Amino acid sequence: MSFTIAMAVIILVFLLSSVKVIPEYQRAVIFRLGRVIGAGGPGLIIIVPIIDQIVKVDMRTVTLDVPTQDIITKDNVSVSVDAVVYFRVIDPVRAIVAVENFI
Repeated sequence: MSFTIAMAVIILVFLLSSVKVIPEYQRAVIFRLGRVIGAGGPGLIIIVPIIDQIVKVDMRTVTLDVPTQDIITKDNVSVSVDAVVYFRVIDPVRAIVAVENFI
């Protein structure tokens, strides 16, 4: 009797850990034993626990502030340049696999 209850609890934990919820603005890159399976989401995705791993990628536009740079022009005038960089991930699989740290 206690063995069946223990097995039922283990199966329930296994099933609950296999269901993941991905928000609208994220995608999940799924790795099965180190190989890319593809991108999933948004919504519910089902993975195989222990064998599958997911990496979540934010698909929103990111802004990075570039520190102010002081430069001197050809005619010896000092100018300070300030910049902002905007970027957005288009392909989550390539952002994770092809680039070491895309941010």
